[in-house]
Amino acid sequence: MAIDWDKVDEITLALMQLTTFEDKSGSRTWKGHEWNVLERLHEKGWISNPATTAKSVVWSHEGRRLSEALFEKHFKKVV
Repeated sequence: MAIDWDKVDEITLALMQLTTFEDKSGSRTWKGHEWNVLERLHEKGWISNPATTAKSVVWSHEGRRLSEALFEKHFKKVV
């Protein structure tokens, strides 16, 4: 099966919104996702380098904004 990795990245970015929190270093999200996806998100400038011992990564301003927008796009319930 051919995989559209851009779509995987988009959905992962949206789901990372569920684990976003604030701390002294800013807005963070847990990095419990597939390693190659996290690397691509980092290369696109949306999260800090996931290759650390920390269990979370720091959102870039653009990454956080995009995550919120994608979460709403894919998961907002229309009533």
